Amino acid sequence: MSKLILIPTPIGNLDDITYRAVQNLKEADFILCEDTRRTLKILNHLEIKKPLRSYHKFNEHDVVENIIGRILSGEKVALVSDAGTPGISDPGYLIASKCIENDIEVECLPGPTALIPALVISGLPSERFTFEGFLPIKKGRKTRLEFLSNESRTMIFYESPHKIIKTITDFKTYFGGDRKISISKEISKIFESTIRGTIDDILSSFENKKPKGEYVIIVRGIK
Repeated sequence: MSKLILIPTPIGNLDDITYRAVQNLKEADFILCEDTRRTLKILNHLEIKKPLRSYHKFNEHDVVENIIGRILSGEKVALVSDAGTPGISDPGYLIASKCIENDIEVECLPGPTALIPALVISGLPSERFTFEGFLPIKKGRKTRLEFLSNESRTMIFYESPHKIIKTITDFKTYFGGDRKISISKEISKIFESTIRGTIDDILSSFENKKPKGEYVIIVRGIK
């Protein structure tokens, strides 16, 4: 049956792949992926051989119509990101919306994502939260942080190792140094770790060590 199916892939430990994900990868006519080398590593681990096609933020607008045409012709297409659930700070929105416009069935399997484990183990309120993903690098960053300074819900951010200190420093400027935060890195991987405390505490902890890994930052909302 022709459709688009979004398939979450492990964010670290390859054993986190679900049985349904494996079955649907086997059934797909071809697989869209951000980096064919990373997806090939997962497929080799699962002993699956399928045609791969690059689909990422730099080419999605150029190739989406061709993919829609192939699905309409009867093919089942799987979309994966490098890690986690497609569409969450990764490509997925454009092709899903285009499929819906063309009355194509869209399915998303449940599976790995970094933000929920980081929130649950943070020790911060988790009944209501807002996922912010990556903050704007330049344009719009100040405006966004000013807006979030009055957010009462717990906030979740993604950040890379070379920007983590700048982001926490910005949080101190807009949220205050005594705001409680939790930072998790490398979730489900060998060097997974979480540190908790105030923004000032966390900044101090980075003074004598070089940031490594991908980070999820959980920030308590304003009381």
